[in-house]
Amino acid sequence: MPSSDAIIIGGGTNGMACAFRLAQAGRRVTVIEAAATAGGGAATAEIAPGYRVPALAHLVQALDPRVAAGMDLERHGLRLVATDIATTALGADATHRTVRGTTASGPDAAVWGVLLQRLGRYATALAPFRAMTPPSLAGKGNQWGKLARLALGLRAMGKADFREFLRLILINAADVAEDELSDPLLQGLLAFDATLGAWAGPRSPNTLILFLNRLAMGPLAWPAGGPASVAQAMQAALVASGVDLRTGTAVARIEVTDHCATGVTLVSGETLTAPLIVSAIGPRTTFRDLVGPRALDTGFHTAAGHIRGRGAAAKLHLALTGVPDFRGADLRSRLVIAPSVNAIETAFNPGKYGRVPARPVMEIVIPSAHEPGWAPEGHHSLSAIVQFAPHAPHDAGASRAEMLENTLQVLEDHAPGLRRLIAHAEMLMPSDIATRHGMDGGNWHGGAELSVEQMLFLRPLQAVAQYATPLPGLWLAGAGSHPGGGITGMPGWNAAQAILKGA
Repeated sequence: MPSSDAIIIGGGTNGMACAFRLAQAGRRVTVIEAAATAGGGAATAEIAPGYRVPALAHLVQALDPRVAAGMDLERHGLRLVATDIATTALGADATHRTVRGTTASGPDAAVWGVLLQRLGRYATALAPFRAMTPPSLAGKGNQWGKLARLALGLRAMGKADFREFLRLILINAADVAEDELSDPLLQGLLAFDATLGAWAGPRSPNTLILFLNRLAMGPLAWPAGGPASVAQAMQAALVASGVDLRTGTAVARIEVTDHCATGVTLVSGETLTAPLIVSAIGPRTTFRDLVGPRALDTGFHTAAGHIRGRGAAAKLHLALTGVPDFRGADLRSRLVIAPSVNAIETAFNPGKYGRVPARPVMEIVIPSAHEPGWAPEGHHSLSAIVQFAPHAPHDAGASRAEMLENTLQVLEDHAPGLRRLIAHAEMLMPSDIATRHGMDGGNWHGGAELSVEQMLFLRPLQAVAQYATPLPGLWLAGAGSHPGGGITGMPGWNAAQAILKGA
């Protein structure tokens, strides 16, 4: 008799969302998570006694409303401390720009408003695609009614807007920023948001669609207890639904019998069986490491090995003995250091050759500015996503030290005296993120880069874009599938819906 009706590999937010939806439909579900706690990138770490930081993701954006409502996360403890968080684009001379949606400060405020309203319309038209199974080019299992409504929504823009939309979706972010804006800080902010978490500079082709995708995800939020509280609420909902959650154990391989996925063998040697196996970890790891070549078509196995999953983001954690002063910037806002389009492109270039940028660009969050408990009283903790880091450096130790030093120098330029406040510093390179959090290549989108050739019906490969795989009984549900990364639960919920419909 099968151990369960379904086994989910990976207890991140997507794995838990998928498990809950299947349990809600009456399935007996087991979730296997290698880490000691569920949540994946939505975790908290103590970097020094009394100093805590978000271990990886440090803001919440686009939490799937279906997940929040279906799992009743508010009842299970989720509470937002701040919503619609503003962004401060930091200027080294204290001429900052504050942005919230279509509103911005500075000489380009009016132009920014017009531009963001226009791009916002395009993002709104694309947003519904995120919460559905991507269309199949072969037509199999397509939600034709929903696709027709979405197509009508795109056409409703009007001929001029629709033509402009088609022109822009494959253009690079730098061209739009420099054509539409004159303020280097706002140009840099748009270009930074288009390339955050991507293996691409603002002049790389097709980067504006990444900015539209980010707009489609909506405003940023800070939950009480940080992003880990989302995972904690999801775990509470999961346990209440009767799901068997096993943490601290990893899957060694996916068992295949008569060309069907029939179970998993754990590193402990225990074998669990189920007619449905769902992988909520990286697709390349799933196919190449857990399934292996014998159970897969040679062409597909080769293609799976070519899924691009280069991580370009490093993670910096600082324990600070006082209040950092970014020349008067609001510490409760999202702070961005990306002074111009060229500064971002210049930061990207060395990483392509396995080297560290002299002047990294970054997104900064001060958790202790939002609520107490992240640092001793009067002290602070700092979390930063730093771009661009080499995913395969020539010398990991030397690159990590150089990345830390260069990042601290940029921070000191924008917050004079910050170095004197540092009690402890930790820099995680993409290779560290891969090791610590199990993310293939250190890539934040489930080991599959988010790029136009790996999006929607091509994510991560055309053959598995609808969450089902060529191996009967095996499905995907992680951030490596549509619509990508973030603490959203959306890929997991989408996958569960597709499974239940037999798509």
